[in-house]
Amino acid sequence: MDTNDLIGIENQIDYKFKNRDLLQQAFVRRSYSAENGGANNEVLEFIGDKALDFVVVQLLTEEYGYMASECDDFGRDECNEFYSECDEGELTEIKSKLVRRKNLAERIDMLGFADFLIMGKSDINGHAEEKDAVKEDLFEAIIGAVVLDCNWDMTILKQVIEQMLEPDLENEDDNYIQLLQEWSLRKYGILPLYHVEKYNTTYWETGNYVNNSWPINGKKPLYKAYLKIEEFDNIILGFGDSQKEARKAAAKYVYQYLEKNNLLFTIRDEIEHPNKQDSINQLEILARRGYFSIPQYNFTEKYDLNGNPIWHCECVIKEYDNICMADATAKKEAKKRAAFKMLKMVLEEE
Repeated sequence: MDTNDLIGIENQIDYKFKNRDLLQQAFVRRSYSAENGGANNEVLEFIGDKALDFVVVQLLTEEYGYMASECDDFGRDECNEFYSECDEGELTEIKSKLVRRKNLAERIDMLGFADFLIMGKSDINGHAEEKDAVKEDLFEAIIGAVVLDCNWDMTILKQVIEQMLEPDLENEDDNYIQLLQEWSLRKYGILPLYHVEKYNTTYWETGNYVNNSWPINGKKPLYKAYLKIEEFDNIILGFGDSQKEARKAAAKYVYQYLEKNNLLFTIRDEIEHPNKQDSINQLEILARRGYFSIPQYNFTEKYDLNGNPIWHCECVIKEYDNICMADATAKKEAKKRAAFKMLKMVLEEE
């Protein structure tokens, strides 16, 4: 690679190397070093893999976690504890999606970095640059090179990884493909239909269009997605520099149209028969569907004049100022009553 290639890569990942030899080493396959000597990218890949895991966990913690206080009987802060809107299994699933081989390979395709791989004859003959495993290795090796060059500066690492990964953290407000799928399944019982192909600049079709933002390097989009959904007579077109981005652009156009024209389901449509018996589960359903965070329940036990236990429960949802409280002789009953009060409140406020 020449200097201009290295500068172009630096611009793409938004980081300027102090030692550009490290950046070039990230692109050197073992097949090349075996034939020509010198270092390859395998150890950089190892370092980058570990750094990527750490930064992604940090991103998930910032996205879904928060600190909350537990109070004693007198309303004083007793402790300050960490909570998460997602449980361990959900966080593991999101993390796996972000760092899985296919996702990293797609990001390398989008960035166009596989074209710069430095390979030996065996890799060249085997078209290694087209394999997802090789692209995954390259992604991690670039991160490893940044790690060493910035001396483990976590601010820099986070910035570079976010730039390269463009993580989709399943934010329900932004995940238009998933949101549109859920809407279509509920409305019609079928999924939207997508067809993606390479972008042709020689003609324009008639129909609805939505243009995704151009890639950083200023080139025209590489893909166009055709979206067919029951609500629309015309085919919707979305453009992007990857197949995923083209589909997302088309889905975003449709979803925002539905939102603007009040065609989306509301929170009241989610729960057919709100009731105290099922209120705990019904609140959790609404939380899982992205309307608010997972409810938190705080309990205190008191006794009446006859020495019988009285359970006091407070239901808290961080997006709402009001705390819903209830008392009962049984802990579970107190929880149901507090949950039902909260359920009625959130349904009435929407």
